Amino acid sequence: MSVKSRIPLILLACGSFNPITNMHMRLFELARDHLHQTGLETMAYGISFSCCHNSFRCPSVQRGKRQGRYQVIEGIMSPVNDDYRKKGLVSARHRIAMAKLALETSDWIRVDPWETEQESWTETVKVLRHHYNELQSKKEFMKNKQPTERSTENFLSSQCSALPELKLLCGADFLQTFQTPNLWKKEHIQEILEQFGLVCISRAGSDPAQYINESELLTKFQHNIFLVKEWIQNEISSTQIRYALSRGLSVKYLIPDSVIAYIAYHNIYTEESEQKNEGDLLQPLKLHNTAM
Repeated sequence: MSVKSRIPLILLACGSFNPITNMHMRLFELARDHLHQTGLETMAYGISFSCCHNSFRCPSVQRGKRQGRYQVIEGIMSPVNDDYRKKGLVSARHRIAMAKLALETSDWIRVDPWETEQESWTETVKVLRHHYNELQSKKEFMKNKQPTERSTENFLSSQCSALPELKLLCGADFLQTFQTPNLWKKEHIQEILEQFGLVCISRAGSDPAQYINESELLTKFQHNIFLVKEWIQNEISSTQIRYALSRGLSVKYLIPDSVIAYIAYHNIYTEESEQKNEGDLLQPLKLHNTAM
């Protein structure tokens, strides 16, 4: 499969990133590796092999030259708005700054502040719509513009290239939140699954296949849900990081050194900051109660 025939794809991760951790960045790397092998065709000894997106590994074709169906051209982190009201959520100004520092070593993942700049919390499906509309606008703009080194612009500047697909990147336990009463609107879940799709990274103790089987809607659109097995388990969580920081414990090698330095300089995560928004309802739940 030639590079030109591969489907360009952008990964979007929404979340608190409070703070960003090495695990958040690993999610992107795991997803990209998996998608680059999805539907792969391998030429080995003159025979073409093909693998579906449910396969985690194809040992019989490891020696051949492999070309997957997708070409991941960009990763986007979209930190949630302060108005989400999650307990312990520090200012978006700090979360954006820390993410930018952490991603200085990446040549394909960036942090986008749009969601944090809105007047209030924005539903995930609207964040996806925004970025898809941005892609359409850039596609039109780039038609007559010389490509730069950025891979996204290289794709968009080609008049014959298709608009990249945009998929929501998440942990597998994200699927379980669809079952949380009043947290999601059914029509929004359907739009995310049908129009965009999910790339879910498994974690220890989670069973994403079970979440799908237990949901009629997830089962209906399971062809657009990519389940990625994390072979090297990494259970770093922002909650655990904040717990350690608020007690003066070391988090070195769990988050980038630049982020550790930023946190120390601004004295961000303390026992006091952990009490922020305590007792508040998450904004989606609050909006649901108001509408009743």
